[in-house]
Amino acid sequence: MGQAWWRRPSTLPIVLLVMALCIIIAGGTIRINDAGESCPDWPQCFGTWGFDVSVEEQGVYWDENPDEIDTRGADHRYTTFEIFSEWFHRMLVGIIAVPVLLNAILARKMIDVYGKTVYRSTLVSGVLLITQALVGALTVFMDNVDWSVALHLSLASIFTSTFIYQHFAMRKSEESTWELFSLNPDFIAANKTRVDAMVGSVFTLLILGAWVSSTAGGQYNQGCSVGFPTGWPKCNGSFLPSLDGPGVLVQMIHRFGAVLVGLVFVSGSARLRNEARIHESTPLFGRIIDMAAGLWILNVLVGGSYIVFAEMDDFPEWISLLHLVFGISCFLVAVTASFFLRLSSSPQLEEE
Repeated sequence: MGQAWWRRPSTLPIVLLVMALCIIIAGGTIRINDAGESCPDWPQCFGTWGFDVSVEEQGVYWDENPDEIDTRGADHRYTTFEIFSEWFHRMLVGIIAVPVLLNAILARKMIDVYGKTVYRSTLVSGVLLITQALVGALTVFMDNVDWSVALHLSLASIFTSTFIYQHFAMRKSEESTWELFSLNPDFIAANKTRVDAMVGSVFTLLILGAWVSSTAGGQYNQGCSVGFPTGWPKCNGSFLPSLDGPGVLVQMIHRFGAVLVGLVFVSGSARLRNEARIHESTPLFGRIIDMAAGLWILNVLVGGSYIVFAEMDDFPEWISLLHLVFGISCFLVAVTASFFLRLSSSPQLEEE
């Protein structure tokens, strides 16, 4: 199809991808501002549909709804910005529902052009959005317990990745001449498991990161001390600290997980370059993996700088948000490589 890129139907999933990333960033902003419980009820917020809830109105709400009092107690009051951040996050989820529905309708109408695979991917996106909204409600009801926060981020990551797959699947149906759609079958067979391992390791690290951020070991950095090298790369002055302190175990699991991900990427990237030479495949695929590995290295440094530059009562929370953004980006780049392997090995998507 010779249409300009902004007129192609395959542009819609890119728009949805950007919107999904905005939702993730908005969720990260809620966390770094410790505003995860600033709307105690769902789908409303303090019994209203707005965010401008005064201190007095919050007190009245707690008096009328004592069961909704969160872990901070009935005397705690949220700022307008904290309430707005949670309200805005929910609003974005509501807004994206409209184009997600439109996306499925268009894919159904154009199923003869783009095939059943694309249509099914839009249905998966819709189901994940509904599930994500329900899990969001669960995090509110459970007062942001660590496992619910980790589940929320995990589903958001998968939801976002569906639009990447849909876009590339549609571009292949549009007969794009990208070299990544014609990878050597032997190269695909030799590297599919390896690339999937990379994706799985990054995804697991994301879950661990969400676990850290929702516990005392991450949110208030009570796990490891601050500064260099006592707080990072060491923890409380040791590479193998005592696990008795609050949050230390969570911190160390996350750190060792990051090291393992690095080993997977370093070894995998070297093997991929070798396999590309053997099977005479395009070097573009290896560059995608190198980009993911580069994002991992950068994110390790960002995560370390959060602790190195922190003071016990004044954490650079914007660095924490940057840590989330790089982590999500690393996962999405890695999963893009996995999608190309699958799409390249599926010559006729519309017949699947």
